[in-house]
Amino acid sequence: MSDRFTKIARLKDTSFRFFGMFSTFFGLVMLVIFISSIFSEGISRISWDFITNYPSRNPAKAGIISALAGTLWIIVITALAAIPIGIGAAIYLEEFSKKSRLGKIIEINITNLAGVPSVIYGLLGLEIFGRIMGMGGSILAGSFTLALLILPIIIVATREAIKAVPSSLREASYALGASKWQTVKSTVIPSASSGIITGIIIAISRAIGEAAPLIVVGALAYVPFVPDSPTSEFTVLPIQIFNWVSRPQAEFLVNASAGIIILLGITFLLNSIAVYLRIKRSVKY
Repeated sequence: MSDRFTKIARLKDTSFRFFGMFSTFFGLVMLVIFISSIFSEGISRISWDFITNYPSRNPAKAGIISALAGTLWIIVITALAAIPIGIGAAIYLEEFSKKSRLGKIIEINITNLAGVPSVIYGLLGLEIFGRIMGMGGSILAGSFTLALLILPIIIVATREAIKAVPSSLREASYALGASKWQTVKSTVIPSASSGIITGIIIAISRAIGEAAPLIVVGALAYVPFVPDSPTSEFTVLPIQIFNWVSRPQAEFLVNASAGIIILLGITFLLNSIAVYLRIKRSVKY
């Protein structure tokens, strides 16, 4: 009887292993097909003129300069708003807050917020930043909305990185006479920096590809100028790509493919930096 159960268990393990391999291979094949299709259509369209031209009704003259500038504005202000608050909240929750029922409720809600659909954040940003605070459809409103979107990701990633720091390092710091804050500042944060940086870059990578909350806040589909201040109206690459995809002309689909390539390049670059920093700055204990 035991041999029979052992054979069944091994068969299940083997079947699940092959199923997992098939699922992974299928996902990779679909990804390769998708990226190959995008590159084959759009790589010939990428040029300096495409990057520096404004959007146009003529697909041969259309470019992404206004959308690219808007994306850079959004990402910089989003990072400036979200990173200090996210890291500060994570440090407080992990190192200074008391383990109480209220603390557990806050932790659960932060984790749940990471899974809330992005369009909900768009509605929240529209009401708070766009209407109550009077920012309208400006870069500031879009940036603060995306900051709310990525805050839970930064907090969770930072807390996990802090948890991974061995308690022996904290005890050694206390033994040398350091205070709680000195220990956190000089020992815990440097030791967890690789995980913190990785979480921040992954969160920003998600923000780069978001279009739904920015559309709700009031980002424009057509912007024939480069934003020159945080209060300017704006568009971003995902919205520009969506605008081109919705056009009936086949030439605009080529422009959309080229825009996707540039957006993928920015995302892959950020993720590569995250992987490099994680390997470079990781501390082996």
